[in-house]
Amino acid sequence: MSVFTAEIIGTFMLILLGNGVVANVILNKTKGHGSGWIVITTGWALAVFIGVVIASPYSGAHLNPAVTIGLAVAGKFSWALVPVYITAQLIGAILGSFTVWLMYKNHYDETEDPATKLATFCTSPAIQNTFSNMLSEVIGTFVLIFAIFYFTDPTMGDHAQTPIGMGSLGAVPVAFLVWVIGLSLGGTTGYAINPARDLGPRIVHFIIPVDRKGSSNWHYAWIPIVGPITGAVLAAILFLLLK
Repeated sequence: MSVFTAEIIGTFMLILLGNGVVANVILNKTKGHGSGWIVITTGWALAVFIGVVIASPYSGAHLNPAVTIGLAVAGKFSWALVPVYITAQLIGAILGSFTVWLMYKNHYDETEDPATKLATFCTSPAIQNTFSNMLSEVIGTFVLIFAIFYFTDPTMGDHAQTPIGMGSLGAVPVAFLVWVIGLSLGGTTGYAINPARDLGPRIVHFIIPVDRKGSSNWHYAWIPIVGPITGAVLAAILFLLLK
């Protein structure tokens, strides 16, 4: 498997299971309807676990442009590969989100609230405030990337030449990392902490034929892109200063 394919499949699984748990919890007439934030954050953590397990031996399992950029800024990843990884991550996110919509289509039809439908695709703030929303994404992603720098070791595991990334943490630690970010820091914006995770599904929401789907909220869409990238760069800079 190539690094490009690995990042597509790993990110696909991440979004399929991550957005899938959101759909299961908030769409009408599902078996999991109303089961709450703990279920959502746990589902996202385990979604990361599965994505990392699959992609890790081949690409390092970045699954997130913020991870890719942060590692490149820190000198731990080749800038030449950054566009390849980010393109694959966006494709995987689009495919994963589209598959969630296909699976839950009957439940989308049973759900009238446009905001609820949008929430199964991408993030939005609990309270609209540009500065606070940006700060939330910066801080959440900073924690993610800074922890990764101290967890990663490119010689770990069965594949000593695996590119450095979330995969070299081992799947369990990174799942716990994403879980605690969601539990502690996710209540303000829904903790995108991943530009592809937000942009890819937002594109799907924009193009698919969902009745009463409402706006794709494009005026907010830049925050889950710029915020995570900023947090990743700040984490990389601090890591370099502390070396």
